[in-house]
Amino acid sequence: MTPSRRYPNGNKDGSVVNSRNRSLAIVRIEPFSSVRRAAPVGICVVRAGFVGWRCESWGERREGSLIEVRRVLLSGFVVLLLVCGGAASAGAWFWAQFDRDTSGKVGFVNKVAIPPLAPSHVDAAGRRVFNLKATAGKHTFGKDTVSTWGFNGGYLGPTLRAERGEKVLINVTNGLNEDTTVHWHGMHLPAKMDGGPHQLVAPGKTWSPTWTVDQPAATLWYHPHPHGKTMQHVYRGLAGMFIIDDPKTSSADLPHRYGVDDIPLMVQDKQIADGKLDETARSLGVGILGGTIAVNGTVGPYLDVQTERVRLRLLNGNTARIYNFGFADGRKFTVVGSDGGLLPETYDTERLVLSPGERAEVVVTMQPGQRSVLRSYPGAAKLDILHSRFTGIDDTFDIIELRAAKTLTGSPQVPRKLVTVPRLDPKAATEKRKLVFGGEAINGRPMEMSRVDYTVEKGSTEIWTVTSEDLRPHNLHIHDVQFQVLTLDGKAPPPQLAGWKDTVFLPPRTTYELIMRFDDYADPDSPYMYHCHVLLHEDEGMMGQFVVVNPGQKSGVIAAPKGGGHSGSHN
Repeated sequence: MTPSRRYPNGNKDGSVVNSRNRSLAIVRIEPFSSVRRAAPVGICVVRAGFVGWRCESWGERREGSLIEVRRVLLSGFVVLLLVCGGAASAGAWFWAQFDRDTSGKVGFVNKVAIPPLAPSHVDAAGRRVFNLKATAGKHTFGKDTVSTWGFNGGYLGPTLRAERGEKVLINVTNGLNEDTTVHWHGMHLPAKMDGGPHQLVAPGKTWSPTWTVDQPAATLWYHPHPHGKTMQHVYRGLAGMFIIDDPKTSSADLPHRYGVDDIPLMVQDKQIADGKLDETARSLGVGILGGTIAVNGTVGPYLDVQTERVRLRLLNGNTARIYNFGFADGRKFTVVGSDGGLLPETYDTERLVLSPGERAEVVVTMQPGQRSVLRSYPGAAKLDILHSRFTGIDDTFDIIELRAAKTLTGSPQVPRKLVTVPRLDPKAATEKRKLVFGGEAINGRPMEMSRVDYTVEKGSTEIWTVTSEDLRPHNLHIHDVQFQVLTLDGKAPPPQLAGWKDTVFLPPRTTYELIMRFDDYADPDSPYMYHCHVLLHEDEGMMGQFVVVNPGQKSGVIAAPKGGGHSGSHN
């Protein structure tokens, strides 16, 4: 296809022409002796746009082999180029294949889809009842219609909305042909209702968790969590937002009309090849890095803005890619909220980094007739030159265009002070734990479904020191609790981390001190998870689990569900 003048390097449907999406080389990777167990022979397909492999006959995952495989693959590519001759020019060509930059190349021709609010009713027991059904379907990304999964539709799911103090009941029906789960990311709730890998929902069955919503107003989300398959299920489209309302922890001066001046934006990347979602790509050990950006499932999206100020509830819904958000015209925007709710004070910035699973609420001020493009810039983290290029940190993507009407309805000024965030006292901590991320494990131990890594007493406050010793980017998500960041590399955290968090970005050689309190729920036999939310890492075993018990109680025996992933012994 020849790019038009109006859509340089792109299509009129808003997608970007990717002439590089073809197989470039096939390399046979032989077993090597540097790993603890030899990796089996595989076939590596080098496809422009990512570094990865497709294994014709790979067998089971071998402990300790994946990092070495990645290193050998990358070295093998370089050797291949040298052997073929013309090393300098070939090396430059090869390097350029992995640079993605769509700035100024996206035709914003599709009105962004706004997820509908899920219908609900209050039953005789006073519970607000929602119904979700996971099904297979189809969805169009730009010019490509592909097979996808979704809740109550072909792709993604509706926005659930409930008030603090309400008791909710959510009927989750599995209309797929394999087990799945639904995890309520960021929600404080009993472990049996959490939707982690132990709460599998079989095909044709319905799981009906119920709990009382009791946490500040916030932008949460829901997605599957089957161990070993979370990346696949999320990538195919099983995800949606969950908004909590609470007048005491909200601000009436912020835009709050859903779909009008209060807009949810789930930002995801997709790799489409041969008429389907490409789930085989592996980019230097972080997972799938797609070249097509979709916002709420819309490629090349624009948002009509009718008010002077618009609130964007940003969610990085990717399996791997990290965003460094800013506007193409250099304007500042106001950050008002993070994962667990509003910040104590707003702050203005030109950049905002979100790793997979993180959320932020921002307010953008527009002038009549203005257009402004939200963009993801390079430099979300300081990585070495290879990892910056091959994990997407160097990439630039145009995300969505905001289009202000010629006449705008007035909006209140955004207040500097928003809500009171009670600070947890480090002196009250009764336990301090250390988590070290490296390889495919935390503290050197890959996930085992029947092993309890930590036993926590209900009502206790703990401090977790979290460090990455890896060269790849990671992050950390902890189920059930919202935590506070005490320090980042020994210093006070930046304003973005001043509120409640459940997920934090963990670049290489970074250390956080996190403080959290485990209230309300105890169950010695049902665990919560903590894990990297780069979903390939989670699936490979970078996850642990803890149980919350009553004082003096011991952890129980955790049974791994049938077909539930890695098994192990109880400690």
